[in-house]
Amino acid sequence: MNAAETKVILITGGSSGIGKSIGNLLLSKGYTVYGTSRNPTKYPNSTFPLLPLDVALKDQINAVVKEIHSKEGRIDVLINNAGIGITGPVEETPHEEILKAFSVNFFGPIDMIKAVLPYMRAQYSGLIINITSIAGYMGLPYRGIYSATKSALEVITESLRAETKDFGIRIANLAPGDFATDIAQRRFHAPVIKGSPYEHSYQNTLQLINQHVDKGLDPIKVAKAVVKIMNQQNPKIHYKTGSFFQKFSIVLKRILPDSIFERLIFNHHNL
Repeated sequence: MNAAETKVILITGGSSGIGKSIGNLLLSKGYTVYGTSRNPTKYPNSTFPLLPLDVALKDQINAVVKEIHSKEGRIDVLINNAGIGITGPVEETPHEEILKAFSVNFFGPIDMIKAVLPYMRAQYSGLIINITSIAGYMGLPYRGIYSATKSALEVITESLRAETKDFGIRIANLAPGDFATDIAQRRFHAPVIKGSPYEHSYQNTLQLINQHVDKGLDPIKVAKAVVKIMNQQNPKIHYKTGSFFQKFSIVLKRILPDSIFERLIFNHHNL
């Protein structure tokens, strides 16, 4: 049995898109892979087991983690991939949808981490990879809530790394740009309200967002980035994957005066 076969991987949101690509690649390399989905019965052809899980429900999280540990005796890697998209003017986005986005994209990953940490601490080893987003590095127009959820996850990882450094546990973020997935179909869109002060600019930005996803890169690139992180003895905190422009935008935000970078964002979105 090689080293890969002894490692047990848990991927949230493993039924499609990025999660599915990660699971398939890791399975092909000999790892023991478990994925999760809110409705596993919809995906009977999954190449790896899908366990029922809504990351917004703590009881389900604890049950899934306990089940895997009972079967395998260990959990070596947690990949927090499950997430939802949300667009809309902040002013017009329903409060309950904002709470839902944070429940899935931020509180869910935290609860997943809380569930696996005791097992990883006991085995004095473990890796946690949070799939965030390049959108989490900047406040994008009409994606403010989504950007905020991913930014929060990016930052809290810095705290977690400091708190767990003595337990043999490694934690990293991987921020993708636009990839060809079905996120546009599953995203919550605040409605474009006729007569709203945001009507035309939001409608135009929404079309631009969807075009970027339609022209996105193959999610296998994210899967390969995950494998690269797993092979690092001491992973960094922050990794990015996506087009050159998307990754370079983070550099520009760091080095340009705020007013100039803001103007670039406005021009890019035709605002």
